[in-house]
Amino acid sequence: MPKAKVAVTLDPVTLRRVDRLVRDAQFPNRSQAIEAAVAAQLDRLEGRRLIAECAKLDPAEERALADEGLDVDAAAWPEY
Repeated sequence: MPKAKVAVTLDPVTLRRVDRLVRDAQFPNRSQAIEAAVAAQLDRLEGRRLIAECAKLDPAEERALADEGLDVDAAAWPEY
């Protein structure tokens, strides 16, 4: 997939931390280290959004939806 080039401004402490990762061979270059950090942060943020949305659900209503129709079909289920 093609990549876009962007400019990023980092404070000196953060840049030293990125450079340490590159120097320690955690990443081949600054660009890949920053890309991995941004992707990881986006994954965490999107995960938090899912957690927030799930917190809005009513457990009783979700249980009722999950159980809907089970009593009608239960007799037709095979025994295990």
